Amino acid sequence: MIHVCPLARIEEVAASSGAGCMVTLLTDGTPVTRPARLLADDHLILTMHDITEELPEMTPPGEAHVAALLDFAGRWDRKAPMLIHCFAGISRSTAAAYTVAAALAPKRDEVELAATLRRLSPSATPNIRIVSIADWLLGRKGRMVAAIESIGRGAEATEGIPFALKIDG
Repeated sequence: MIHVCPLARIEEVAASSGAGCMVTLLTDGTPVTRPARLLADDHLILTMHDITEELPEMTPPGEAHVAALLDFAGRWDRKAPMLIHCFAGISRSTAAAYTVAAALAPKRDEVELAATLRRLSPSATPNIRIVSIADWLLGRKGRMVAAIESIGRGAEATEGIPFALKIDG
């Protein structure tokens, strides 16, 4: 199970879900406190801005970020849930959750997975750059990107509501 939430709710969601590992996707310098229950080795920090194209003095999501996410997910024993968060719980974290679920359930239909993401999180607007890189690394031939584009932009929100995504549907 993958739990997704905004930065402000990580302690609460980590405790209520029993998360055994955590992925943080934040801009460099944003303070984050790892829940005491998690060891440093169980916490992946990916430093990037929530942008979809190259901009001066900003760090876009890149292949190294997505490769690190996929590697971390591949080492996850799935005995306890994974918690994924970004600042608002709307863009980077939902893209990362979609990526992890697609990687760990390679036969799961991309459109069904995107529709499930939308149902669970009306505000989800997965960062298309992350999804595009994951699509390429996972050899999905554009299907992940097309599926995310099919659900469109999520409902306007300043912060996403925490949700849980099953990996195998």
